[in-house]
Parts: sequence; structure tokens; C-alpha cells
Amino acid sequence: MSSFNEKCYKILLKVPKGKVTTYKAIARKLNSKAYRAVGNAMNKNPYCLRPRTTDERTNYYLSRNRSSSIVSCHRVVNSNGEVGGFASGTKKKIKMLRKEGVEIKGNKIINFKKYLHKF
Repeated sequence: MSSFNEKCYKILLKVPKGKVTTYKAIARKLNSKAYRAVGNAMNKNPYCLRPRTTDERTNYYLSRNRSSSIVSCHRVVNSNGEVGGFASGTKKKIKMLRKEGVEIKGNKIINFKKYLHKF
């Protein structure tokens, strides 16, 4: 049996590049209302890309298991279209989403429904 966090990561793997989902949508997919627990899982994601140093220009590496799939926790946002938090900082999350083609103004996704992944 997988842990709650592992189940969250497995669901998030289904969200393609250029799309986002919400903490609430992942919780619902797990038949749960534990939206905050999903956020905590994303914060502790061992399968994401993280900078080696605080220097934004450094190469990336997988934080734990190099052979595992990359779980893109930057694709999880708030239900109101706001970008929300990120372990590497909100500015980094916005930069990553924009690189995937997601339009953001300030701290909010423009035309949120266009980018929202449906499970």
C-alpha cells in the first residue's frame, strides 16, 4: 500500500506539461478533503527538480532517486487560480510555469480554466 504522499505523486504524474491542477482536485481524486495534506506532500516531494544551490543558474538534479519519474509539483496551484507556494519560492514556480506556456499575471494564472487539467 502506498502512502498518502506517494498516491498524490502518482496522480500528479498525469498532469502534462503546460497544464495545472489544484490541491483540491488531487485530494478529491483520492476521495479525500485533505487539501492541506496534498500541499504538504508537494512540499516534501522527493521526485522533483531542485537547484543544487541558491544560484538560479545552476544545473538541476533529482533530489533523491535519479531513476524515478519527475513529479512536477510546480503544476499544483490554488483553486482560485493563484500560483500558491513552492518549496523553491513562488518566483521560481512562476518562472517554471511560464516556461511551460502557462500565462500568469502577478501571482494569478490568466484564463485559469484553459490550463486546468481534468482528471
